[in-house]
Amino acid sequence: MAAYSSLTSPISTCPVANYISSVAYQKNHNTLNSSMFQSPIRHKKLMSRSRCSNINGYSSKTIAVSLQPEEELKTEKQERKVAVTGMGVVTPLGHHPDVFYSNLLEGVSGISEIEGFDCSKFPTRIAGEIKSLSTDGWVSPKHAKRADKFMLYILTAGKKALADGGVTEQINEEFDKIKCGILIGSAFGGMKTYHEGIEASKISYKKVRPYTIPYATTNIGSAVLAMDLGWMGPNYSISSACATGNSCILNAAHHIIKGDADIMLCGGSDAAIIPAGLAGLVAFRALSGRNNDPTKASRPWDTDRDGMVVGEGAGVLLLEEMEHAKRRGANIYAEFLGGSFSSDAYNIVEPHPDGLGIVSCIEKALTQSGVAREDVNYINAHASSTPIGDLIEYQALMQCFGQNPELKVNSTKSMIGHLLGASGAVEAVATVMAIKTGWLHPNLNLENPDKCVDREVLVGSKKERFDIKVALSNSFGPGGHNSSILFAPYKQI
Repeated sequence: MAAYSSLTSPISTCPVANYISSVAYQKNHNTLNSSMFQSPIRHKKLMSRSRCSNINGYSSKTIAVSLQPEEELKTEKQERKVAVTGMGVVTPLGHHPDVFYSNLLEGVSGISEIEGFDCSKFPTRIAGEIKSLSTDGWVSPKHAKRADKFMLYILTAGKKALADGGVTEQINEEFDKIKCGILIGSAFGGMKTYHEGIEASKISYKKVRPYTIPYATTNIGSAVLAMDLGWMGPNYSISSACATGNSCILNAAHHIIKGDADIMLCGGSDAAIIPAGLAGLVAFRALSGRNNDPTKASRPWDTDRDGMVVGEGAGVLLLEEMEHAKRRGANIYAEFLGGSFSSDAYNIVEPHPDGLGIVSCIEKALTQSGVAREDVNYINAHASSTPIGDLIEYQALMQCFGQNPELKVNSTKSMIGHLLGASGAVEAVATVMAIKTGWLHPNLNLENPDKCVDREVLVGSKKERFDIKVALSNSFGPGGHNSSILFAPYKQI
């Protein structure tokens, strides 16, 4: 039986009370063959470089952030901890976390010429495009035929995260469904679906498909995934532009910490590589025009960067309350420590020139998570290869962590481009994989680093063996949305 049917929960025939009752979890479960799961010198140097000026005419002096004393902000130690027990991805570099991260470690680029439509008249004709994806065994034929790609990415990555987390059909049936939730968002939602609806309406309202509105909304992926799994806990989506993935992960973790849920699927998805999407981004004047050499186009912190490269895909994490994960014998990849948000409240397009919003976001994330700044030694940066944004983020990182001689920073976008609302989630997967493997992926195309950055801080052109203490992943979005999330290796006590 196909996965979508085997995991569909016929709520109409099962009393809700069956789902509310508590479940005794076994310590270990054998994975079933369900069809779903088959188919200080350096410090001085760093800080001096972090004070480079003339970025868009602004001075980047040390940023002064008004914060309450740490003792006042520090939250009580949470008894409910959050574990990462599963991961799923759909990316230009592969549709399994191991394949995806192996390609990252080898410095493979997923950026190429766009093949999905004729873009010969566009000034930008390259992207981190997904050339093919099989949804067999993951998505019902009904949805596979008519759903927008962003929704198909959510369903596929979400169920793969469950499979990766050892959640078989039998184990899923044992879960208290009221305590299982889904929070997967999107920046653009079903953009192709909505665009097609508009075009059809120009002919006649009768030509508009019945599912145009539901399939265009950002929540539809979370909703349908919940229907397939019978999960009745918190279920919605968040849209915070390119910070969407992080926003969803952090809020999902909060639901677990507060006790609203024991297990959450969370992340982000976007599929905006269509004529209208590309045209909008071209008009936004954010894209690289390096059409003749696609694999060299995305180059964070390099002096020759000329803009970001748009990408598509999805990333989903399976977050679980720590004791819940232990009771069922789950494999724990990492511990989610916390994070925070902030707003630049400055400009729709540009980040705050002094990085004020970024610094305040990171500072709050550290304080509220109880993490010492000296313990953060790896950062998966937002760095999207834009002339201004890369340096503002770098200076903010130096403001917060410049005294750490072990600090290493890289950008996953150098190889897959900017996956918009999915970027934070996919980069969270890359961050957890770095913790899992002990390897940091290279910064591709960092051939001539900007004079304001330190080569010793940035990972070089080859992968590097590294012992991560605490990892931070940043995501920022147009409108001034900032988000920072923290992960650490799981240490069994």
